[in-house]
Amino acid sequence: MTADPRKELSLTFALRQQNVERLSELVQAVSDPSSPQYGKYLTLENVADLVRPSPLTLHTVQKWLLAAGAQKCHSVITQDFLTCWLSIRQAELLLPGAEFHHYVGGPTETHVVRSPHPYQLPQALAPHVDFVGGLHRFPPTSSLRQRPEPQVTGTVGLHLGVTPSVIRKRYNLTSQDVGSGTSNNSQACAQFLEQYFHDSDLAQFMRLFGGNFAHQASVARVVGQQGRGRAGIEASLDVQYLMSAGANISTWVYSSPGRHEGQEPFLQWLMLLSNESALPHVHTVSYGDDEDSLSSAYIQRVNTELMKAAARGLTLLFASGDSGAGCWSVSGRHQFRPTFPASSPYVTTVGGTSFQEPFLITNEIVDYISGGGFSNVFPRPSYQEEAVTKFLSSSPHLPPSSYFNASGRAYPDVAALSDGYWVVSNRVPIPWVSGTSASTPVFGGILSLINEHRILSGRPPLGFLNPRLYQQHGAGLFDVTRGCHESCLDEEVEGQGFCSGPGWDPVTGWGTPNFPALLKTLLNP
Repeated sequence: MTADPRKELSLTFALRQQNVERLSELVQAVSDPSSPQYGKYLTLENVADLVRPSPLTLHTVQKWLLAAGAQKCHSVITQDFLTCWLSIRQAELLLPGAEFHHYVGGPTETHVVRSPHPYQLPQALAPHVDFVGGLHRFPPTSSLRQRPEPQVTGTVGLHLGVTPSVIRKRYNLTSQDVGSGTSNNSQACAQFLEQYFHDSDLAQFMRLFGGNFAHQASVARVVGQQGRGRAGIEASLDVQYLMSAGANISTWVYSSPGRHEGQEPFLQWLMLLSNESALPHVHTVSYGDDEDSLSSAYIQRVNTELMKAAARGLTLLFASGDSGAGCWSVSGRHQFRPTFPASSPYVTTVGGTSFQEPFLITNEIVDYISGGGFSNVFPRPSYQEEAVTKFLSSSPHLPPSSYFNASGRAYPDVAALSDGYWVVSNRVPIPWVSGTSASTPVFGGILSLINEHRILSGRPPLGFLNPRLYQQHGAGLFDVTRGCHESCLDEEVEGQGFCSGPGWDPVTGWGTPNFPALLKTLLNP
């Protein structure tokens, strides 16, 4: 239905940044172990000095918004985002073509105000604004699944689903491998579904499953609204496994439920990063969109935001997605369907695995849902040139070349177990939860433990991991060499995407963490 023209909504204006090329060179320098600037990260203030929009851009945009009657505009430290409140009538006059409607949908009866039509920026403004957020994009939905319990005969030495002790045993974490509680180390997970985690669920989870390692029983800081609603499985899962893999390390949660109808939670999170100078070192994010559903302006700008984080030495881990290689039809022909931000060259993307024997802590094989493939937007970054070339020339099961862009950024970079987790949500233990939203916080927690050792020995945190990871050819990881993920159900590929093999592959990356070996390879310099 058409929205009331007097209704207020908030729009976010992404202002054109300066020196983006220079920023990308600096990311390379601070993230490459062979560079003299390795680990010499920029502060938020350094980043602001570099990318801050030109005085002309700031002046032009402010003048335009003021003339349109925008109220209560808020900026960020880097000055490259401006969020303003306008009435719907003002917004429609400001952005010719936009026409706002009120939508209600989804399991939680979410109310959003969105414009189904494209907007135009006035010609004088086009060079100064990358995009306007809060117009088109709808709240994301979860792809977590609860799978049927595998059938099994005989029960000697079996585990009945993935718990912290299964994770810690498989990845060789001892009860001593926990945070010291004395460093200023911290980690975070970000949640964009309209979901909450409950402290009482975390406490119960740790009572049930956290008995054999030191841990924190509550979250140190919640950024954003923590509403009163029912707990969501995904929100519960993120927090519970980040805090049991990265045990006894101070943990933040970025939460965005109960938000205003106009806001896009993922954009809100990026703005929070640009507005806070002291942040946790590791962030895990279980969120993604099909690359093809996003405008080029939006995707490029978000990529620059991820670059800003990398320059500051933040490790951003994104779930690779739960649809394997994905599939969509382009002018009547099937192609694989990459996911963003998993496909960004500035994040570390985490795929998923299963145990070879479902109830034994054994070798891992591909979890068929594990997202992976090649970006249609971002070219292959130099750090993965060797690994990807090798995969493409040696994989015996490559899909036909018309299905993917072989020259694109290939992902994931690493993996961890994504199948058959126990989670406590609304005080109920729930088994068999699966998705790369499980593997991502597990890998993140393990990197936090490595940061703990680095910080205590006077070294900088790991920062953007990929250049180092690929230079070291995945040292310290268990190579996953068996299994393929899912893709298009057609006669040509018959539901099979890429297959894993020795070394890097676009299904499980370099593999899953072997903590003592990974610590050894990532501790120095």
